[in-house]
Amino acid sequence: MVKPKRINLKEEYVKWYSPNLSGDIEMLIFGHSGYPVVLFPTSMGSYRENRDFNLIESAKWYIDEGLIRIYCPDSVDKMSWYNKGIHPKHKVKNHIWYDKMINDEVVEKIRHHTAVGKVAMAGCSFGAYHAANYAFRHPGYVSHLFCMSGAYDIKSFLDGHYDNDVYFNNPMDYMPGSNDPELWNMDIVLGTSDGDICLKDNLEMSNLLNTKGINHWLDVKQNATHDWVVWREMFPHYLSRINFG
Repeated sequence: MVKPKRINLKEEYVKWYSPNLSGDIEMLIFGHSGYPVVLFPTSMGSYRENRDFNLIESAKWYIDEGLIRIYCPDSVDKMSWYNKGIHPKHKVKNHIWYDKMINDEVVEKIRHHTAVGKVAMAGCSFGAYHAANYAFRHPGYVSHLFCMSGAYDIKSFLDGHYDNDVYFNNPMDYMPGSNDPELWNMDIVLGTSDGDICLKDNLEMSNLLNTKGINHWLDVKQNATHDWVVWREMFPHYLSRINFG
């Protein structure tokens, strides 16, 4: 993947001690006002990644117009799913603490900035897993879910280990039994492409949602792959679905 030259865009850097993670967490915020969008990085990516690969730049018009405010938190993938030095059960536990940090320390602080008291969740690649897992676990807090080239089954990270914590953080497992009515109120987009390594994952998630009668848009781009150039096209298009009124 070719990293483009970054165009300067006004940003706010925040760092705080997270009681859930027992350590510091960093985040970039873009925009002075507007609908809150939480945007996760890709696998083991940092809070700077979506800026550095110009995904933020693709949404510049919405930011400049005061229509959205984008929150880019750091990830802890290196301590959770991608940590080969700990037992798989601890990988999941570390992710659960991250999910709690996102909920308690990010979403709870920003969701009341909207009339509906909700936020939009978004992410590319493994960031789409984070966005979807949060949205499906906390549907009452999420109005829109924009997934770009995501995968929704994390069992391959766990060397055969399986318990209740895995189940409740693996959307392909717990979603068939999820019946929170807010799931049917969420605007869900599954973005992928015909050359995406995650195409099959999106087709399977779409089929699962169809089985439950949950309305969503499966957006399959043609002649495209798993890459930032595709996501920079998708992201501003999906943002247009938000009701800014």
